[in-house]
Amino acid sequence: MEMTHRERIIEAINHRPTDILPIDFGAMRSTGISILAYNELRNHLNIKDGLPRMYDVFQQLAEPETAVLDLLGGDVVQAHRLAPAFNMSIKQWKETTLPGGVRCMVPSGYAPRMNADGTQDIMENGQVVAHMPSSGLYFDSVGCPMGDAETEEDVLAVEFPRITEEELDFVEQECKTLYEKTDRAILLAFGGNILEAGEAMFGFEKFFEFLLCEPEIVHCWAQRLTDAYLDDLRALMPRVAKYINIIQFGDDLGTQGSSLISANTYREMIKPYHKQIYTYIQNTYPDVKVFLHSCGAISGLIPDLIDAGVQILNPVQISADGMDPAMLKREYGKDLVFWGGGANMQVTAMTGDIAAIRAETRELIEIFSKDSGYVFNQVHNIQANVPPETVMAIYNTALEYRNAQRGV
Repeated sequence: MEMTHRERIIEAINHRPTDILPIDFGAMRSTGISILAYNELRNHLNIKDGLPRMYDVFQQLAEPETAVLDLLGGDVVQAHRLAPAFNMSIKQWKETTLPGGVRCMVPSGYAPRMNADGTQDIMENGQVVAHMPSSGLYFDSVGCPMGDAETEEDVLAVEFPRITEEELDFVEQECKTLYEKTDRAILLAFGGNILEAGEAMFGFEKFFEFLLCEPEIVHCWAQRLTDAYLDDLRALMPRVAKYINIIQFGDDLGTQGSSLISANTYREMIKPYHKQIYTYIQNTYPDVKVFLHSCGAISGLIPDLIDAGVQILNPVQISADGMDPAMLKREYGKDLVFWGGGANMQVTAMTGDIAAIRAETRELIEIFSKDSGYVFNQVHNIQANVPPETVMAIYNTALEYRNAQRGV
């Protein structure tokens, strides 16, 4: 008997056999698709009704529609925070035409300043908080609110944003609606970054300097941030845990060639705070799985991530050093669910060679899906320059694998 979408994901994230390959298409902010590529995909699929939504204005990501999920086999949907990027609420929407000519729906507060040189700025309280170059495809954050911090007193003076009653009501209703109106698994985007938050708040150079030279300042800041996250989770989880299956956290720990920090620095400076957050979920809500998005060459950190409480790892950047698919599955497949890793978007997908894309995708599915504990997705987001033929080559390969499992 065929499982529902939700049942399939629940079995996969519990390392139990599934009827067919579980698939995610765009259910979080690093398994998604650029609004420009999505518009082309909609046209390719002959979907004409309505307009697509661009929910993530930072990365310019589209919200996949039910019709697209049905065609591409998506088993998961995303429950959003109230303001996924730049404090911009997604409660209300408006129609707009993007500079590239794509008509879509955007959050009602989305009104970037168009500059004479073709660049765009997002403003907040009269200040530029994000900038897009004239040839850009997404925004870059501007400014470091703690760039002048020098002492623990400076850190103690900072107020961290907290979840509001408005957002609690919004997220609860979003999760409830998705639970009742769909049979898809529900992934709740939380965030909860530590390393990335430090980079954003102090600035990259200063934060990495402080990690090594001013550890007490970093510990003071990180514990206060962690306490704020935990307070938010204690307010949020009792209202949504009965609806959701996965809670997503993020912290990019790797570059193309190595981890951003050494394993020792991770253990001393970041892991204690990850562990407080992730084990709170594991111990209090064991049916909700801890999903971490972390790009790059992080194989050397994986044992510590598992110990910290990570249960699902994404995007599985197989093109980064040390991220060999067979090794990852062999060494860590019993402890981790791999979510992604199904198509090399940095290399193979960029060649446009459909036969090579399909062959590699088949091989990766065979490796990662062995003994369950896998959800198929490409490595990170589908960028604006990826044609629909490439997207369909990837997902048709996954669907063909499913059909073979069904005996079709």
